[in-house]
Amino acid sequence: MGKKQNLLLDFSHTYPEGIEKEAQNLERMDMGDISGTTMYCSGEAEQKIRERLKDYGPDGIHFLDNGNYHYVTKFFTEKIRIPFALVLFDHHSDMQQPLLCDLTNCGSWAGELLREDPYLKQLILVGPDKESIKNIPEELKKKVICISMQEIEEMSAETQIKRIDVSLPAYISIDKDVLDHYSARTNWNQGNMSLHTLQALLSEVFSHQTVIGVDICGECSRQEPLLKYVEDEEINQETNRILYRFLADLL
Repeated sequence: MGKKQNLLLDFSHTYPEGIEKEAQNLERMDMGDISGTTMYCSGEAEQKIRERLKDYGPDGIHFLDNGNYHYVTKFFTEKIRIPFALVLFDHHSDMQQPLLCDLTNCGSWAGELLREDPYLKQLILVGPDKESIKNIPEELKKKVICISMQEIEEMSAETQIKRIDVSLPAYISIDKDVLDHYSARTNWNQGNMSLHTLQALLSEVFSHQTVIGVDICGECSRQEPLLKYVEDEEINQETNRILYRFLADLL
């Protein structure tokens, strides 16, 4: 499956310089020279990303830049050659029908995985809004368990949780857009999960399933006005540091 390495994939150059030197065992890969990657991933870009990741396995912690690049999860999970579950923390389902059918994109990659990956047996979507759940294509629903933010807040998710096959090893993907505005500033609309709740839910996954690896996306856009960008980046990097330390201890 490739070597284990914690990676920071820098597509938009939103990560501060030298941050990988502050964090133990984190390697930065500059991906900014690959064109055709923002939101939609061209065939040529897919090939180049796969080539750069060819020596790395799905295990470890992977930072994927902002939500426009969440589809990179697919390039890590396709390396898993045993039956597994994907635990996806996201305000959106990422199972939309793609507008351009031949291109992987940030809103459809999870649906593509469910359709194409024979090893992916279950997708547990945690934290979406009701509209995202309603729009999941019917043919995918038999493999999907949705735990909405409302169910988490009302502590009424028990029925859904009982459907999770804990015998399956899990790969965890976190889009910080699931978090509230105090914990993350992303380039997509956000949910209202606290960082504390996210950590508690992650601990639950680790206590019941073997975790293969984790990725994190959801940075802000560099197109923001400077003062807003500085503030947003500071909040994001603090949350990234907390999650990195937290997950490194669990992994």
